Amino acid sequence: MRFIHFIITWFFIVPIFGQHEKAVDFQKVEVKIAPLLSNQSIMGWGSYEFEVYRKTDSIFLDAVAMKFQSVNLNGRAINYRNSGRSIGFKAPKKPGTYKLKLSYTAEPKQTVYFVGFDDDLENNEQVWTQGQGKYTSHWLPSFDDMTEKAEFDLLFIVNSNLEVIANGKLSAKQKLNEAHGFPAPGMAKERVPKSRWRFKMNNPMSSYLAAFVIGDFDKQLTHSASGVPIELYYEPKDSLKVEPTYRYTTEIFDFLEEEIGVPYPWQNYKQVPVRDFLYAGMENTTCTIFSDQYVIDSTAFVDKNYVNVNAHELAHQWFGNMVTEQSGANHWLHEGFATYYAYLAEEVLFGSDHMYWKLYETAKTLHNLSENGDGEALTNPNANSLTFYEKGAWALFLLRDRVGDIAFKKGIQNYLNKYAFGNVTIDDFLNEMERTSNQKLQSFRSRWLEDEEFPWPDVQKYLIEKNASLKSYFTIYQSGGSYPDLVDTVIRNWDALASDQLKKQLIKDCSQSLIRKDFIEKLTNESVKVRQAFVMATRTIPEDLRHYFEEFLDDPSYLTKEIAFVKLSLAFPERRLRYLQDLENIYGLPNKNIRLVWLTVALLTDEIPQKGKGQFYKELNAYTNSNFSFETRQMAFEYLSQINALSDSSILNLIDATNHHIWQFKKSSRNLLRSLAKEEKDRVERILNGLPSQEQLRLKKIITP
Repeated sequence: MRFIHFIITWFFIVPIFGQHEKAVDFQKVEVKIAPLLSNQSIMGWGSYEFEVYRKTDSIFLDAVAMKFQSVNLNGRAINYRNSGRSIGFKAPKKPGTYKLKLSYTAEPKQTVYFVGFDDDLENNEQVWTQGQGKYTSHWLPSFDDMTEKAEFDLLFIVNSNLEVIANGKLSAKQKLNEAHGFPAPGMAKERVPKSRWRFKMNNPMSSYLAAFVIGDFDKQLTHSASGVPIELYYEPKDSLKVEPTYRYTTEIFDFLEEEIGVPYPWQNYKQVPVRDFLYAGMENTTCTIFSDQYVIDSTAFVDKNYVNVNAHELAHQWFGNMVTEQSGANHWLHEGFATYYAYLAEEVLFGSDHMYWKLYETAKTLHNLSENGDGEALTNPNANSLTFYEKGAWALFLLRDRVGDIAFKKGIQNYLNKYAFGNVTIDDFLNEMERTSNQKLQSFRSRWLEDEEFPWPDVQKYLIEKNASLKSYFTIYQSGGSYPDLVDTVIRNWDALASDQLKKQLIKDCSQSLIRKDFIEKLTNESVKVRQAFVMATRTIPEDLRHYFEEFLDDPSYLTKEIAFVKLSLAFPERRLRYLQDLENIYGLPNKNIRLVWLTVALLTDEIPQKGKGQFYKELNAYTNSNFSFETRQMAFEYLSQINALSDSSILNLIDATNHHIWQFKKSSRNLLRSLAKEEKDRVERILNGLPSQEQLRLKKIITP
């Protein structure tokens, strides 16, 4: 009987668990990339090692709008089909290991962005990628499928004056000359010295995480406590901003390694800021690319810093890169986890009050959406970012509270180690949590993952238990009483309040009612953020309190300065010259928030001679051209349109912006052009008539309702 049982097991269980689910498995990809900067195209040569496990008809690689010069399998040319979306060829008949080699050209319309090639600035040209899910196939024949993981080793041939940053470890760099031979005639024609950069990965990843940046960069090298090299890149002009930009980077890295309990899974970690990036940041394996709007000085750190994005993208190196979702229905395993660990990192750096009040703000937003019937389940593959990020993080806070710290951390470690460099589902994660906690988590799944409603009662109870200042806040509102009573209570008890976060919220709630001398005098010794909250909440400024508000112009915050300047200039136009003098030559955040509003107010100030305004008019209009970031350009367009000061050159810049790769900027530019076409029809038609006919046709489609 034991023998019969063994035979049954061998015939039925072994084939089920021993066979490969896939007929074909790509294991290693080696690609040589030669960007042709002169015509913004890509030349590539790829080598793909794959294993055939069982009979299948055809093999495909995703390849969008590419042309192939050669396709070889195990050294022999083969027939292939190029659909414009993919390249396919007949699969080998026998199981075994094969090597596919191909050469191709691509002119990517997305995913690879050539920035700074059409402006007047020198040495600001950048080339960078953004694969986001499944778009790497626009520059690299690859796999628009997160479950197909391979080791990607990338080699680049680029101008020697430029830096290359990519996935993995830089294993070799070599200057080339004509004796080496260039990979394409087009490169030799550029007659620019070239260098070859070779990057090596040690572990497999999904192809959407393959990435590179090319540009003029320097770097600072540091190391984590565990010895992992951390490379911090910056443009040479921003050398004095490195410290505030990357502040707390090593602390975040060390915290995440310790908190997660699984060593950082890759050879090194690199971060590089690029211009006009599509998002705040992207967690490409070993190589986070982020927006240069986070490249800041110490004053800007108060208003807008990289800390949360830094921690979020680093956490993805475990959650998303090391273990990757099987499908969009499991996207919580990426964004919810990265958001959760970023919150924990901020708690360590800025205190629990900071973290819990941020959680409260997101909970309010999610609760309001849910009350309005717009709640979403975390298992919905089409849910919005707020659901995946913030509701996802909340689910983990409540899960940890339910199972306990020890079981939660052990479950995380088991989950990561068991599925390292593979693909996962929500079931895989919850199964590990059930094992370590010895609890059934079906009710958690139903309430937090599958239900569209946001569990506000659970959240409110959690916040009251975890944070004293939030408990006080809820108590104030649960005690009843009229609005005037609330204002009096706030002022009477202000000095006893220990939480800046609570103070900020009470200021926001009481708003204009706190604009009184006995309260504003209390703000003298308050923190920058509390004072900023007061300025933001102010709608009108009484004359007898004007001099108190003028003190806000000296606060060490670009945002506070901007808000105070605008509100004072509107309330007291007769004193605008003084306010302009106070903020002269201060540019503010990376988007030049103060300089742009300063120029706008200067143009509206009667005391400034018309001759002097000409310079300001010229400067404000200059900020609409492609020399500047899209954030700066968008604000300049808005201010100029509000005061009817758009020059003809700015309208041409607006036309250029209607085709920008940042969709938000493109949309706002198109909306503004439509408005101008109605309000200044003759002028816009005159400008359009000076453009090429094809461009006129494109723009008329935008303008026509």
